[in-house]
Amino acid sequence: MREYLKFYIDGQWVDPVELKTLDVENPATEQVVGKIALGSAADVDKAVKAARRAFESWSQTSREERLEVLQRILAEYQKRFGDLATAVTEEMGAPASLAQRAQVPAGMGHLATAANILKDFKFEEDRGETLIVKEPIGVCSFITPWNWPLNQIACKVAPAIATGCTMVLKPSEVAPFSGHIFAEIMHAAGVPAGVFNMVHGDGPGVGVALSVHPEVDMVSFTGSTRAGIEVAKNAAPGVKRVHQELGGKSPNIVLDDDAFSKSVARGVMHVMNNSGQSCNAPTRMLVPSKRMDEAMAVAKATAEQVSVGDPNGNAQMGPVVSKVQWEKIQSLIQKGIDEGATLVVGGTGRPEGLDNGYFVKPTVFGNVTNDMTIAKEEIFGPVLSILGYESLDQAVAIGNDTEYGLAGYVNGADLAKARDVARKIRAGQISINGASDMTAPFGGYKMSGNGREWGDYAFHEFLETKAIMGYAPKAAE
Repeated sequence: MREYLKFYIDGQWVDPVELKTLDVENPATEQVVGKIALGSAADVDKAVKAARRAFESWSQTSREERLEVLQRILAEYQKRFGDLATAVTEEMGAPASLAQRAQVPAGMGHLATAANILKDFKFEEDRGETLIVKEPIGVCSFITPWNWPLNQIACKVAPAIATGCTMVLKPSEVAPFSGHIFAEIMHAAGVPAGVFNMVHGDGPGVGVALSVHPEVDMVSFTGSTRAGIEVAKNAAPGVKRVHQELGGKSPNIVLDDDAFSKSVARGVMHVMNNSGQSCNAPTRMLVPSKRMDEAMAVAKATAEQVSVGDPNGNAQMGPVVSKVQWEKIQSLIQKGIDEGATLVVGGTGRPEGLDNGYFVKPTVFGNVTNDMTIAKEEIFGPVLSILGYESLDQAVAIGNDTEYGLAGYVNGADLAKARDVARKIRAGQISINGASDMTAPFGGYKMSGNGREWGDYAFHEFLETKAIMGYAPKAAE
């Protein structure tokens, strides 16, 4: 039983101003496996003030000093790799293999990427007599989610450290263990006191306080679009910079060519990864209408091969994170059935043989139209909708007919055609044939947010731009 009843503020583990606790459940067993202290506005105030004090000196550190700190963090992170993987599996149900192969390495990747970029990043630029300077924005609030907890913590913390910002992190209260261990890593790495602070808590108690605090300069939030709107409203009176990575309903356009079966199978497996709990999951697959039956047959065969069960065993797919999420997914699967989509595989209820835990059947719907609820709402579970198209122009139009714009996918053998389609999708990150790149900017159009994470684009989110005119006086005539 884990007990994380202290917060990390100003380089020390401190008691909450007032102790209130929250039980943390293992979604595979529905058993309580730990408890955390729930912070308050008073705890946030202490953390923000520590970050504000630390900013004065940390913002003036050299590139080399910050690089050394990042490298120490990375070394400590690698030491705690096993602890982090165990925590992620326990708190949010990721299969142990996924935790070790993707969940924990994702955080490590962002730390290493930030260190590499920092080595050559240009913080100053001469433009004639004017010097353009990039300076750290200040104190940052980070509100991170439960679905890829270390990925989302590291892709905010790493560029903030690299650019000279200070910060207060609120990990998800649903999956807080890995965030707590991350704070232990920062302490072990000798990050200067006040540069990194961590307060556990929920949205109303800590998230709101981090959004409204007058000494916070920037709020970076990852989560649902609904919650992101509230964060932006809370931050608006302080004219803070607000960075948001929100929901998605990403299209996956499958081309009509010899790679069709392979493309469909890849798309199904991508949705089932992490139990469908990825904001950029390709949950709307678009296939030529004449090949709908073929697509459904391939999708059925692929989904039936996905094993579901104990995340500490050999299962490819664990549970979804909570009872709330499980019930939401069940209601949306039922909505798909009620609205007339063809249930290809899966459906409501737990998979056979699983009586406990928040397990969901890998589910595929065919003959979906874009006006159906399952094509419009982010389900955040292992549920794929297959839609038909008559032409590639129509496929693009259907793909773009959504309030979201986080990601898009194109799969097929004709690279020239895939490139053309990719250019037309209105989304922040497009993948052709499963390509990925940790240095590529990640973020969305429309209701999927604003700003970008990952790589050098992330650095710019944490920097202010200053123009010093007359810095280089004209040469004497």
